[in-house]
Amino acid sequence: MPHSVDELINLIQNSDGYRINVKVVANSKKNSIEFLDEYVKIKISQVAVEGKANKAIIQYLSEILNIPKTKISIIRGEKSSLKIIEIKK
Repeated sequence: MPHSVDELINLIQNSDGYRINVKVVANSKKNSIEFLDEYVKIKISQVAVEGKANKAIIQYLSEILNIPKTKISIIRGEKSSLKIIEIKK
């Protein structure tokens, strides 16, 4: 599991695709990312209603990783706070 944004970017650039385990905290005061041993914790300001938080997570990751949103997908956990997100190169 990566421990920083730079390390995550490096892993993505050196593979065809990279999957990360994510725990989402919706309805937070501000967007933030924290790298823990077992998963990446993403706090997002959007509420978890009708997929709004999922869209906000993809937007946020796109911005901090500087990659298109089309390269990021939630492959497991659409309706859960625990997700697996795939990021393609």
